[in-house]
Amino acid sequence: MQQFKTRITDLLQIEVPVIQGGMAWVAEHHLAAAVSAAGGLGIIGAANAPADWVRNEIRKARELTDKPIGVNVMLLSPYADEVAQVLVEEKVPVITTGAGNPGKYMEMWKAAGAKVIPVVASVALARMMERGGADAVIAEGTESGGHIGAATTMTLVPQVVDAVKVPVIAAGGIGDGRGMAAAFMLGAEAVQLGTRFVVAKESICHPNYKERIIKAKDIDSAVTGRSHGHPIRQLRNQMTKEYIQKEQEGVPFEELELLTVGSLRNAVMEGDVKHGTVMAGQIAGMIHKEQTCQEIVEEIVKEAKALMQGV
Repeated sequence: MQQFKTRITDLLQIEVPVIQGGMAWVAEHHLAAAVSAAGGLGIIGAANAPADWVRNEIRKARELTDKPIGVNVMLLSPYADEVAQVLVEEKVPVITTGAGNPGKYMEMWKAAGAKVIPVVASVALARMMERGGADAVIAEGTESGGHIGAATTMTLVPQVVDAVKVPVIAAGGIGDGRGMAAAFMLGAEAVQLGTRFVVAKESICHPNYKERIIKAKDIDSAVTGRSHGHPIRQLRNQMTKEYIQKEQEGVPFEELELLTVGSLRNAVMEGDVKHGTVMAGQIAGMIHKEQTCQEIVEEIVKEAKALMQGV
């Protein structure tokens, strides 16, 4: 593949500025290794997994490729402290973070030579992360799947670019070369994709989950949890219908939580796309086929380059 150089490719030692999101249950060693082998940066999603699982995933990914592989740390995880230490021991070169401030680990990670890239949903958080030593930030708009902020990618990315000196990676609502080119026009130096990689051939997602995304329409995105301040974007199904109805009725948070316990795993691993949580971004309606990670990366980069050269 022809290289596509930016500050991010230099920083992370990758060929093209395409990063795979650290999606819980989905972003494991097969997917991460395939994205890295394709020239981008594959990410293992630590989510709520224990440290030993994360260590094993890192080692398994390294058996599949010698390219750099990153790990996403969910800072609210009860295992975050142990996972943070494992990343040092395993010499993980790139660490992305979500759901909190990685400040308590920053010195340890940087001393180990890791590049630390937090996900941010506001200018204030981006500035805070830069002051704390972040090497770059991922500005993630509300179009993304899973836990979301309020600002759109179109409005968030340029404001973050103007606010910080470190490179900015755009995420949320990017599913093809047009989205990548648009992100670069806004000042981003790389893009992070989640939903597009969920349907990759190397993704371990259940066929039902992949098919639900491939058959999704533009209006199939739903957000639950707005009433208690923890909004999550997913595809509409029986569970979202019940959840949103109960939210409107003012049902207590604890009762709402019972609807979703284990539901993401049930969707990803068991294929329950009626009552499970089918996390996906608003670009699901743009995805029409299953491809290899190599095909996805090459197609996106080729289309983005052609558009950007024509500007």
